[in-house]
Amino acid sequence: MTTTQRPSRPLDAADLAVTASTGAGARLSGRSLLRIGPVSLLIRRRAVLVAAVLTVLLLLAVVLSLSLGTPYVAPADVVRALSGAGTPYDLVVLDLRLPRVVLAAVAGAAFGVAGTLIQSVARNPLASPDVIGITQGAGLAATVALTSGMAAVLVAPTALVGGLLAAVLLFALGARHGLAAQRFVLAGVAVAFGFRALTEVVMLTADPIDGLRAQIWLIGTLAGKGWTEATWIAGTLLVLLPVLAWAGWALNSTALDDDTARGVGLRPVARRIGLAGTGVLVAAMVTAQVGAVDFVALVAPQVARRLVRAERPPLVCAALLGALLLVLADLAGRRLFAPTQLPAGVLTAAIGGPYLIFLLLRGRRRSS
Repeated sequence: MTTTQRPSRPLDAADLAVTASTGAGARLSGRSLLRIGPVSLLIRRRAVLVAAVLTVLLLLAVVLSLSLGTPYVAPADVVRALSGAGTPYDLVVLDLRLPRVVLAAVAGAAFGVAGTLIQSVARNPLASPDVIGITQGAGLAATVALTSGMAAVLVAPTALVGGLLAAVLLFALGARHGLAAQRFVLAGVAVAFGFRALTEVVMLTADPIDGLRAQIWLIGTLAGKGWTEATWIAGTLLVLLPVLAWAGWALNSTALDDDTARGVGLRPVARRIGLAGTGVLVAAMVTAQVGAVDFVALVAPQVARRLVRAERPPLVCAALLGALLLVLADLAGRRLFAPTQLPAGVLTAAIGGPYLIFLLLRGRRRSS
């Protein structure tokens, strides 16, 4: 006689699919079920492969970004400098370029995480921090700080407060009916337009020099930033790591309707609030540190989902792709029109615009 061990937690949608079709410990096409004591993990083999490829591409992009510039540093010298072997280019690589490249990678990963959580809750590929008002709230607060003579060191904390206040307003407007997806997105769009209008009013009444500084912040740039901003973003992700680990599992149930989710022992409303709250907190922090770098949080999750061929954006792959996109965007901004440097937000917008057109055309073909 065989016995089965009762699961230590409610099964998520993916677990249910595995159990129903093949039983515990078995395999689905493209998936492996790994059990470690009472804990079971469903691993999508393609997601692991995509994550490995993205990691390699990210490392290559980092080396390329550290190499290109004036002076040019050979990739072999970059690797030696990073390994501590000592080269004539240590000052250029480690002190001048590395802080900005690390910031780009960390900020891009945070944008990818935030976009994944928000899009999964909203069930909408167009939902991202710059669509639902988090970026605009941070932008309004930063604009007020920059145009009112506030100390530069207070701009980032003020922007963080603005982003969090936008999140509070978003939840207040969208929390009815259990934070329903459509209401959440519509409330976010309303918040975004409101804060954007207030930002324009502040800029029109400000001194032209201060208004220009605010405009550069609103575009999003990594120039003049480095270890301090990267530490704040990485510290936030590290503190939230247990929550993000839970989120990676909880995202499996976001495709279920509320009745089905309750039927398998889940609490869909609490999950949506937890996932959305984590997403907006990460988005507010990263926006406060690097400015309104648009479209990374929009593009990275959906491209990662298509690469993995999954029903929802994969959290780790979206983070890696977001890091890769922002590192390459910052590199392009530094080198395409050298010695003139373009803000990273300009290059990410150049990527995001065509992507939005692609989504619209794809949606039109589906509807027809």
